[in-house]
Amino acid sequence: MAHKIFAAPRRYELFLRPDLVACTFSGSVSISVAVSAPTRFLVLNALDLSVNRASIRFQALEPTEVVFFKDDGVLVLGFAKQLPLGEGLLKMDFNGTLNDQMRGFYRSKYQYKGKERNMAVTQFESVDARRCFPCWDEPAFKAKFKLTLEVPSELVALSNMPVANATFAGPIKTVRYQESPPMSTYLVAIVVGLFEYVEGMTTKGTRVRVYTQIGKSNQGKFALDVGVKSLNLYKDYFDTPYPLPKLDMIAIPDFAAGAMENYGLVTYREMSHLAVDSFFPQWNIWTQFLDSTTTALRLDSLEASHPIEN
Repeated sequence: MAHKIFAAPRRYELFLRPDLVACTFSGSVSISVAVSAPTRFLVLNALDLSVNRASIRFQALEPTEVVFFKDDGVLVLGFAKQLPLGEGLLKMDFNGTLNDQMRGFYRSKYQYKGKERNMAVTQFESVDARRCFPCWDEPAFKAKFKLTLEVPSELVALSNMPVANATFAGPIKTVRYQESPPMSTYLVAIVVGLFEYVEGMTTKGTRVRVYTQIGKSNQGKFALDVGVKSLNLYKDYFDTPYPLPKLDMIAIPDFAAGAMENYGLVTYREMSHLAVDSFFPQWNIWTQFLDSTTTALRLDSLEASHPIEN
């Protein structure tokens, strides 16, 4: 029996203010929700967040019931009467903790000028966007995202899309990003910290950058070279241009996976992304690269594998 969908998100406007000293964050979200069938309830996802109940509104309606099912990461909003059909705005404020579990919105430690600092990082696959903001945290619920970050002025703030504009108020800057194409919540990405980068361009003018901790950008040149060449190759092979205006890749010291293919902002474990062929003279990185490639091709030849097709 098919599961009936009463409401689905179409667009998110998300504001986040991470505090990298206190390791907390606050935010607000405004979600364009399409109500397609009569219902008094909105069922979405939230986990490890403190939601300000007084801030919750759907259009002008206040919920009469706000129920969290922590084990399932589900938030149920009940209203006194049926919601109007069509699109409406669901708004709420919330806050949370930059955790140390390498999932959701978390903190990763690094050294700068001999002192330990925190960067803020997201890892949402498969269902951990709900740890950062209330949302419909299932891959089928694709929506557009428009993000705004408020961070210390000296920090670099990255997300899926290019910066639309930034305003400064003393030590704080507000960074607004271009709206994304429709995507699942697990592909939303944010990284905030002190970084430098190396940059290249594809033949079609797509900007590609590799971000690293300060002092390590030379170690990102190999990844940059491969990234630019890969985009050029895939464009010709599939006869389809890269669909986004930029591609950023960034090395994260504390990262649970090898990498995460977020739209426009690919995050990597640092040891999987940076290369130094002179670190140990006896370590032949090119032989290792060939060995790894051969292993990948061998796995790709198995009967369980299948080719990528247009």
